Amino acid sequence: MRAERRGTPRRTPALPGQLPEPRRPARVLHHGLRFLLLLSTALAVYFAFPPPHVSDAAALERGMVAPADVIAGFSFQIPKDRAELRREQEEAARSVPPVYDYRPAAADSVLAGVRSFFAPILSPAGSDGPRAAVLGVLERSRIAPTRGTLDFLADPGRSSRLLAATESAVRKLFPLGVAPGALEREGISAVRVRGAVGGERLVPVDSLLTPDQLYRLASAELPAELGPDAAELQRLLLIRFFRPSLVFNEAETDAARARARPAVDPVAATVLAGEKIVGAREQIGEREEARLRAYQVALAARGETEGAEDTLPRALGSILFNVSVLGILGVLLWLSRRHLYDDLRSLFLLALLLTVVAGTGAVIARTGLPHELIPFTFAVLIVATLWGGRLALSVAFVLAILIGGQTPFLGVTVPFTAALTGAAAAFSVRAAQRRSQTWLFVVTIAVAYAFASVTIGLLRSRDLEDFLHSVAWGVTSAGLSSVVAIGFLPLLESLARVTTDAMLLELSDTNRPLLRRLQRDANGTFHHTINVANLAEAACHAIGANALLARVGAYYHDIGKVVKPQYFIENQPRGKNPHDKLKPAMSAAIVRSHVVEGLRLADEARLPEAVKAFIREHHGTQPISFFYERAREADPDGSINPQDFTYLGPKPRSRETAVLMLADSVESAAHVLTDHSPDRLREMVERIVAAKVASGQLDDCPLTLRDIQVVKEQLARVLAGMYHHRIDYPTAPREAAPEAPAPVDAEGVPTPAS
Repeated sequence: MRAERRGTPRRTPALPGQLPEPRRPARVLHHGLRFLLLLSTALAVYFAFPPPHVSDAAALERGMVAPADVIAGFSFQIPKDRAELRREQEEAARSVPPVYDYRPAAADSVLAGVRSFFAPILSPAGSDGPRAAVLGVLERSRIAPTRGTLDFLADPGRSSRLLAATESAVRKLFPLGVAPGALEREGISAVRVRGAVGGERLVPVDSLLTPDQLYRLASAELPAELGPDAAELQRLLLIRFFRPSLVFNEAETDAARARARPAVDPVAATVLAGEKIVGAREQIGEREEARLRAYQVALAARGETEGAEDTLPRALGSILFNVSVLGILGVLLWLSRRHLYDDLRSLFLLALLLTVVAGTGAVIARTGLPHELIPFTFAVLIVATLWGGRLALSVAFVLAILIGGQTPFLGVTVPFTAALTGAAAAFSVRAAQRRSQTWLFVVTIAVAYAFASVTIGLLRSRDLEDFLHSVAWGVTSAGLSSVVAIGFLPLLESLARVTTDAMLLELSDTNRPLLRRLQRDANGTFHHTINVANLAEAACHAIGANALLARVGAYYHDIGKVVKPQYFIENQPRGKNPHDKLKPAMSAAIVRSHVVEGLRLADEARLPEAVKAFIREHHGTQPISFFYERAREADPDGSINPQDFTYLGPKPRSRETAVLMLADSVESAAHVLTDHSPDRLREMVERIVAAKVASGQLDDCPLTLRDIQVVKEQLARVLAGMYHHRIDYPTAPREAAPEAPAPVDAEGVPTPAS
């Protein structure tokens, strides 16, 4: 609760983690460094998107109406669409004839197999007779014997004629080219045969023989009087000993097709100098849009090689555009986020995110990738997680204007998509409270990309295929941006020294080493912190403060007591108080040192500044009144320095630390009460809060009078729940009423009664 003195301007105290406002002599340097960072970022964007020669036609898109004739100032070529070019290249590759190697030894291999089959049959029969020899040969050749086959082969005359006819067919047909199987005929009318008689030649597919054709033509060479048994036996023999005379050469085929792809002309058309690209009052369609984009690329290429007579004005205009857009964000930070404006590390991180988006957008523009892949949402998700959704929304709009104003993305499509998806990313962080809910990022951003694609598609009269491609790339970008943002978040949290809810959730784990040490060495203090955390969390939630930060801060606010736990009454056995043997000044120094020791332990554990603020501020500048009074009683005439009996502070400077001070005091004081009725607890809360206000402990925090009233109600309500009456069960033996605990004052320090 801030109290302003009339006529005396007061400097606003810094919040936890906030740098103090610079003094007047240093303001020039302070703001100068930030302007230098702004200018550096603007120059980085300029070098990512150097300004080419552009015309008013640069911002025209499909579906718009050209206000005037656009005439080509020079001849240029219109490249084919990437998808169209790839399709033509694949068609050219498929039209390349496959390469086959001719193997003349295939016929000899087949003949050798056939002759080895007939050799035992045509040789003089053994003691078992010709039929036994035939059965042995069929079994070795894995040919199932039939009565007709046995009768045919048992006749040497007919077997000899079958062998001769088969040899003649093989010698006649194999030189024609016998393929290993059916050839792919889709788009292929011929194959290239290497190693045949006459060298490499192109052979029509229809003139090549497949195995089935070979069997059919070979059977036609058989004498008719041999009958169908001979034809069937010949087919089985050719299947058994088949070797193709043509072997597919995959390596040569792939190489030939690879050479065919780049041979496709990448140019769709050529526009001559003086030719009309699009006429006045004509609607821009797909053809006109392609011509305009090609003209812009040609202008950019000519701008890199032509004279520099107009380079300086164009460069100056581009840099001023970037500075103006980024300056809007800088002024916004100065007016509404002063602590962020004062933190140079955070500003550097913000500038780095903007530069990454611009650099990635430049790469995407140069490679022709879809604009949906520009990582707008990555930067917005990071900003929303670190500094809140409102700032992230502003960053999204600034990025939309900044990138949409660069030459490759002039028009409506990119700025609208960036603004809509960036806003969705900013809102989605608020909806997802845990890292396990990050799928909400992807879904929300993907829906925004789809909506943007539908809107632009209808506005620009695009076909369904373009719309589906845009949606697919948008969903891909949503997933990649979310995953990458989550992966980089811990590193960026450390770089910016920002305490996010995810980090607070990790710190709230009571199994962390520092909290386990508190539970082991100062168990009473540990239970005190748990109660204080419950009180502070409920109060902060009621007034709209950061309840999670308050709970985590309460866990660590008394961590310094682990150094000398026995000197704090919540850790002392009944009847033993080491302060009885110490001088009051020494006791006060020990009690006060738990703040210093807590900050030391917090530094060792690398706790964030926002949590260390609770250690530093939870006692403010309150006096350690009990030991001060004891010192005065021991030496009434001595000169006692009150500062030796006062906490070093500072006073609470945020709503969360102020609430913790009140929760800490009322929780300690509640232990000395013998009557824990709701009315008595409410009266105690009123008295302690009024004392804090009267002593000025809440002067530097942004609590309003309404906030304080709500905090008091919540503290009384939670305390009443902690000390609610429990009934005695009939079966439980009655226990003697415990003695009243040793009384403590509002700071938890032993009172004279102890």
